[in-house]
Amino acid sequence: MEAYYWNKELETIDQASLEDLQLKLLRDTVQAALKTPFYRNRLKKAGINSGDDIRSLQDLQRIPFTTKDDLREGYPTGLLAVDLAEVVRIHTSSGTTGTPTVIYHTKEDLDNWTELVCRCIVATGATREDVFQNTMSYGLFTGGLGLHYGAERLGMTVIPVGSGNTRRQIQLMKDFKTTVIHATPSYMLHIYSKLNEFKIPLNELFLKKAYLGAEPYSENTRRKIEEFFHIDVYNSYGLSEMNGPGVSFECIHKCGMHTWEDSYLLEIIDPKTTRTLSEEHEGEIVLTNLRRRATPLLRYRTRDLAFIHKGKCKCKRTHRRLSRITGRTDDMLIINGVNVYPSQIEEVIMRIPQVGTNYQICLEKDGTLDKIIVKVEIYSKLFTGDIRQLDTLKAKINEELRAAIIISPIVELHEPGSLPVSEGKAKRVVDSRTKL
Repeated sequence: MEAYYWNKELETIDQASLEDLQLKLLRDTVQAALKTPFYRNRLKKAGINSGDDIRSLQDLQRIPFTTKDDLREGYPTGLLAVDLAEVVRIHTSSGTTGTPTVIYHTKEDLDNWTELVCRCIVATGATREDVFQNTMSYGLFTGGLGLHYGAERLGMTVIPVGSGNTRRQIQLMKDFKTTVIHATPSYMLHIYSKLNEFKIPLNELFLKKAYLGAEPYSENTRRKIEEFFHIDVYNSYGLSEMNGPGVSFECIHKCGMHTWEDSYLLEIIDPKTTRTLSEEHEGEIVLTNLRRRATPLLRYRTRDLAFIHKGKCKCKRTHRRLSRITGRTDDMLIINGVNVYPSQIEEVIMRIPQVGTNYQICLEKDGTLDKIIVKVEIYSKLFTGDIRQLDTLKAKINEELRAAIIISPIVELHEPGSLPVSEGKAKRVVDSRTKL
């Protein structure tokens, strides 16, 4: 299979040249960070008064971690490293859990981000001949604009429909012969569940590829979407603190996400001890943005859990490959003392053929104990009145979940379309336990 490149020189850079470039860019980033009130105070305490104090990449370990709380405390301008007149765009988080985080971009920052997104798109084999439909939200959320600008720069035909209105999404896919779509995994499953209702046969669509992100999902979910639509599904990773989509992306071989190491320093740490972990050991992703002037971030703790694949990819790109995101350090569920990630539950239920396209995890109190209820939609053909068939399926799901997460959940089977649907990020967990 042929490998495609947007910037072959940088995508296949040798290790020695990459490290030289990283060191230069790290020094520049530290120098820029020292212009902010937040980093000026923090770096000087660490004995770093200039970018020249970074003598090697090992000096990265001298720099303290940055967290989302730091960004909130610095709101609105505590981490701004340029004059506001140089800023051409602002992105913020929703702020639903308190003070929002804010990221500023200069024109140069946006150009660099767009170049990275172009690399991602080309790595999947897409070209300017493709029609790209973006179902992600536009606005302060980075998911929509990030892929939009990259697709336009590549020369694709872009349909900037944004999120929601599934009937219109499918009609646009049909009318304009969409070949590449950008969506959350849960929304792709929702689109598939609506094809029959809207009386649009799958063979009337021209879809070839889907770029999925914004929420964790399992390999089994990927396979299910590929089988449903007869397309290739590519995993992507990004976060607004590091620009947005375009940090890591799968190539045509789909064996890990290439992290563009000429723009990001990648570390995997033990989230409890903060010790750096070696390849193939799962831990928390820590990223340093090397090419953003307006809001430089050093050693940002993402809270996302993953590992780095060993070895080289068949595509000949030399940048290390990140695994799919397996969970987050802050979305872990503690159920009667047992640690459970929602992604573990999804991994199990999505490999069961009778399970449909939607599910929900509900947590309640039963006296002093926690109770977990896993609600899954199943295919309509199973609602035949044969109670024994349904009971057998419930028992199978319960048994496989118990083997994966140790505890035994209550399993509820629901008709297709009966569980709540989100057209953005899916709300998979409903925790109604009383917080003491």
